[in-house]
Amino acid sequence: MPFIKTNSVSLSGSYEEVKLFYQDIGRGKPVVLIHGWPLNNEMWEYQYNELPKHNIRVISYDRRGFGKSSRPWDGYDYDTFAQDLRLIIEELELTDVTLVGFSMGGGEVARYLSKYNADGRVTKAVLASAVTPYLLQTDDNPTGLPQDMFDDIKNQLQEDRPAFLADFAKKFYGVHLFNKPVSDAFLQRDLMLTLNSAGYATIKSMDAWATTDFRADVDSIKVPLLVIHGKSDETVPIDASAEETVKRVPHAEYMIYDDAPHGLFYTHKDKFNEDIINFINS
Repeated sequence: MPFIKTNSVSLSGSYEEVKLFYQDIGRGKPVVLIHGWPLNNEMWEYQYNELPKHNIRVISYDRRGFGKSSRPWDGYDYDTFAQDLRLIIEELELTDVTLVGFSMGGGEVARYLSKYNADGRVTKAVLASAVTPYLLQTDDNPTGLPQDMFDDIKNQLQEDRPAFLADFAKKFYGVHLFNKPVSDAFLQRDLMLTLNSAGYATIKSMDAWATTDFRADVDSIKVPLLVIHGKSDETVPIDASAEETVKRVPHAEYMIYDDAPHGLFYTHKDKFNEDIINFINS
């Protein structure tokens, strides 16, 4: 299996080798797909199946702590996540790259562009159902979500992670009494993916996406940007995220999927794939 090695600095100042698992499929213009929380690279199955048909080289990887990647105790912050992304791009010698960040993956996109894109390797970016620019409700961010909500998520993860994740997936994909856009088998697969991580990595990563302020990162975005968000997203509400992002990036192209939940990469996969392909090849 393909891995890229990095060194993670622990709180004690020592170095720990971290291996990042990645997939590299197809030939053509490179796109790096950055998975959301609490999934791993396998969430992109229906993009792996389609994008390479359109002269697109698809690269994705498991974030540290998730999937087949190493599970260090430390390093679950966006500066480290962005360094890991930089390593992937440099080790694979990618240029003219499109970054696609889903949900918490949008944070890596914003932080990478603000810190590392002076070399111009990344020429386009997509924020899909992304947590940018700042999810936490504060005095100067009234559209954010209250700290109590994130505290409750952490408590449930610590108490019974499988039960929380099984319930979380239903809201993630918009499953309600009279609406079932995904099968029971798909939900079971999703649960297996979400449990294929370290519990502490799940919790620490949640702390990161819930509390990191990306406003300055988003303000610095100069490359062509596509923002995709579902109007029915109950996980990352559109008013707290995409609506605020496009205010800060006036040149962004903005696509609202009127009936889409958070997990639109699957529930609206045909439209999502078409929009990503068109943006990459434009």
